[in-house]
Amino acid sequence: MLLRKLTPSDYHILHAIENIVDGIAAMRGEHTEVLLHSLDIRHPSIIKIVNGHITGREVGAPITNLALVKLNEGKDISDAYITKCPDGKTLHSITTIIRNHLQHPIGMLCVNTNLDAPFQSMIQSFLPNITSHCDQSFTAETFARNNDEMMHSAIESIRLQIMGDNSIPPSKKSREIVTRLNEMNIFDLKDSAQIAAQGLNISIHTIYRYLRELRHHEALH
Repeated sequence: MLLRKLTPSDYHILHAIENIVDGIAAMRGEHTEVLLHSLDIRHPSIIKIVNGHITGREVGAPITNLALVKLNEGKDISDAYITKCPDGKTLHSITTIIRNHLQHPIGMLCVNTNLDAPFQSMIQSFLPNITSHCDQSFTAETFARNNDEMMHSAIESIRLQIMGDNSIPPSKKSREIVTRLNEMNIFDLKDSAQIAAQGLNISIHTIYRYLRELRHHEALH
């Protein structure tokens, strides 16, 4: 029997995952139900759910028979599968087993997307806060393959922002760039000062001087 009495430590793990439930739901939108099951044998049930209107469930609802089947299959991440709600909705689902440090199953993270939702509504739910084609704001993100690439990308991104800001005097732009990079904790990474110096075309000694001044200012406050 895979269900067992959960410990306070097990519940700490499950509660820490509640933000993940919110995050997945925020990304996928209103047509995707995301829920977290407890596998406590005393009451195996939903302890967190977002968009429960899709299946009509709420916190406290019991674990489903299909969830138990997935648990007993022995796969921590199920294959994607299709199922039906009692009201006829077709769902595209996946289930992930959550384990504690002893590798005992303590919970299940389930994602159910309503395939019967209108296509346009589903696409719009993926693109929140975009009200028109003329007012699209995208945040640039570089998917770096290593730390050097990530640092070069971060430095160039900040450099372009500062150089394009006419409210910052030219003589203070390099210092402002270093300040922004420091706020991102870039200089905690190996060789970051050297890479920043090359990218900004200033000496590494200037980088270190700016950092000393910044840290002295932080110490005073």
